[in-house]
Amino acid sequence: MKRAFLLIASLAAANFAAAQTNTTSTPPAQTGTQQSAPANGNAVPNSPMPAGHTKGAPQAKTQEEFKAYQDVVSKTDTTQMEQAADAFAQKFPNSDLRVVLYNALMNTYRNGGATDRAIAAGRKALAIDPTDPVPNVMVALSLAQSTRDTDLDKDDRLNEAAKDAQRAIDNVDTGMAIPPNTPPEKVQAAKNSITQMAYETEGTVAMLKKDYPAAEAAFRKGLDVNKAEPDGVLYLRLAIALDNQKKYPEAMEATEMAIKYNQAGSEAQNLATQEKTRLQKLTGSTPPAATPAPTAQ
Repeated sequence: MKRAFLLIASLAAANFAAAQTNTTSTPPAQTGTQQSAPANGNAVPNSPMPAGHTKGAPQAKTQEEFKAYQDVVSKTDTTQMEQAADAFAQKFPNSDLRVVLYNALMNTYRNGGATDRAIAAGRKALAIDPTDPVPNVMVALSLAQSTRDTDLDKDDRLNEAAKDAQRAIDNVDTGMAIPPNTPPEKVQAAKNSITQMAYETEGTVAMLKKDYPAAEAAFRKGLDVNKAEPDGVLYLRLAIALDNQKKYPEAMEATEMAIKYNQAGSEAQNLATQEKTRLQKLTGSTPPAATPAPTAQ
């Protein structure tokens, strides 16, 4: 799953850079004068786009807007940058760059472990463009992974996560901003990552609701998205969903895959090894009847 985050973050970073490159290469004639829109919506002219796609890298419409954008991205403190981004969004309510700024903040916050602030930034991006699969899936997975049984708003958080995950799946082919000259294989890899993360979110939500059959189905869909590069963490989650249904032989198979595809010595591999030991005891001659099945990590 780390690779999935890196792919999405790299695409967001490319949009972040393209927003500056595209504006400097095709600046408006004068400050305050809006550029004419390209024929294919907000896509960059002459840039290769996947069939059915309309979103290219966003651009500033005026020199004033671009300068304000540069002022925001020059901030090194995230709190100051978010305050500046809010001010930018208020001053330029029609700017395509608002989502770029909030997506960048969302990734920065998540990478720094500030999950609640990442969710808040992602929600701001979604308020502007609810079809963008990147903030949809990032908010969805962040909500699902940070929700606990003791949260008073547990149901609201899980419902929001499920809605955002489905919206990411529905819009993954058309809603993602794609920088110019992005290799098709990189675009497809990012789409696969988004879809896989969305199914992981649905599975995690189902696990928290103790709907283990639904969790199993979602995790299997996530694994089917990218069979060429199996996700060890997702196999571990599948094993736990199967374990909770007492499907021990299938759980053992999933655990073996989790051990195989997680990095040696990682926490996920250690958890998979523990799960394997538990399953071996359960299917052996002296199973520990009182041992509960683990919960999703």
